[in-house]
Amino acid sequence: MIEHRAERDEDALIRVVLADDQRLVRESLATLVRLLSGVELVGTACDGEEACALAQELAPDVVLMDLRMPRVDGIEATRRLRRQSPTVQVIALTTYADDETVLAALRAGARGYLTKDASGEDIRTAILSVAAGEAVLDPAIQRHIVSALESGTQVEERADSQPELPDGLTPREVEVLALIADGLTNAEIAQRLVVSPTTVKSHVNHLFGKAGLRDRAQAVRYAYAHGLAQPPR
Repeated sequence: MIEHRAERDEDALIRVVLADDQRLVRESLATLVRLLSGVELVGTACDGEEACALAQELAPDVVLMDLRMPRVDGIEATRRLRRQSPTVQVIALTTYADDETVLAALRAGARGYLTKDASGEDIRTAILSVAAGEAVLDPAIQRHIVSALESGTQVEERADSQPELPDGLTPREVEVLALIADGLTNAEIAQRLVVSPTTVKSHVNHLFGKAGLRDRAQAVRYAYAHGLAQPPR
């Protein structure tokens, strides 16, 4: 069903599926993609599992994939797509250029990587490029990759050397969770990690969603129960 499009009609629209767990972001990006010439949005998904199912059903050319999603995150979804639908190209989306999942997403098989503040023209160019078999990286992300490689920060390899984390939490989310368990506010966590409060809020929202937590009290109990933080003595 996918293979017959190996020789693409240059006038054919590039079929795109968009995956993002945040409804407002997903709808905003969907509106933007629908306005791009040469591109057809054929479906939207709220997590990686749904993105993989839609890819098999709709046979898109490109999936715009948020990386931090519940159930199945964008990295695992990219791996599955490379196995199940190898002709479908993935463009990973992230909120921050210094997202720790950059290298992991590329190793999983993403052909492009953009921040969510990319312009419509940047997104269109990326879609056209990866559909043609090229690789596309946001310039800010290119700098981050070079810096990571120079400093020896191999994100995926470092993660592989650690015990598997519960509910798909990332090492950074566990770090934030431990600081919550220590009683720190978002502002204090931002100071401790030398990041913006907005970044901390994003990590908190994602870890709460993945672990099914309603508030910080539940987060503290969750951290203790899973050995991610130690109760005070």
